[in-house]
Amino acid sequence: MDDIAIVDAHHHLWDLQGLHYPFLSDEPKEDFFLGDNSPIRKNFLPADYRRVSAKHNVIKTVHVEAECHRGSQVAESEWISAINAEHGFPNAIVAHAWFDEGNSEEILAAQAAIPLVRGIRSKPVTAPDPGSKQPGAPRTMQNPKWLAGFALLEKYDLSWDLRVPSWHLEEAAEVAKSFPGTRIVLNHTGFPWDRSEDGLSMWRRGMHALADAPNVHLKISCLCLPDGPWTLESNRPIVLEAIDMFGVDRCMFASNYPVDGLRASYDLIYGSFRTITAHFPREDREKLFSRNAMAFYRIDP
Repeated sequence: MDDIAIVDAHHHLWDLQGLHYPFLSDEPKEDFFLGDNSPIRKNFLPADYRRVSAKHNVIKTVHVEAECHRGSQVAESEWISAINAEHGFPNAIVAHAWFDEGNSEEILAAQAAIPLVRGIRSKPVTAPDPGSKQPGAPRTMQNPKWLAGFALLEKYDLSWDLRVPSWHLEEAAEVAKSFPGTRIVLNHTGFPWDRSEDGLSMWRRGMHALADAPNVHLKISCLCLPDGPWTLESNRPIVLEAIDMFGVDRCMFASNYPVDGLRASYDLIYGSFRTITAHFPREDREKLFSRNAMAFYRIDP
């Protein structure tokens, strides 16, 4: 691998004996978006991350909440902080808090008080397909109570990690434009799951809408298909088009490990990112692989 420095902008750690992760420890979810998740239903700790990333110059990482039991959302951030103290990473935390609960501000304040916490990932309610959306329903992005809680992010200087399927991207763009003072980063390349002409057309509409909001950035990660392998050939045009839409200054690469390990190795993911961007100027590659993530998550160099 070349010497390009990496700030992995999105990965997870979990200790199934220390905290409860329902999607890993309870009965297997039939609707998990990548199908059978049994290969990741085991601990993934700092030594495991270092093992899978050993061939790469990873200098910093960002830990994103891993759907720990919501009664332990602050405890998860405290655990990751302890991991940082012992192992030197992760170097920023994207924590969890609901926006529409009675104690939402209390949880946001508690998360914001943890020094490594930089943002919140709180997934709105989404529809299983484009035809079954219910705008305004509880916990959707049009719900007044949800929006009132969302407004607290700016008060506590927290960013939002946005994660919705492609048929909700245009709605998310309306939220972004209504809250221009809130820093937002779209997770997982906007989930271009449907690679048909119609599917990509819908994805492009949503991506362009979000790219039009200057407060929105993009994580290029999780280029996984619900069915089918992760390949350089299939993902190259998606990566290049996404960068073209958002611009080099607002994109960052991420592994989404160990979840993306269901489809690809860490080496394949980051090796492909290197190959896809090999023709870019060195300065642009440094932005994509490290500098943009450090700036967005305010990571001390």
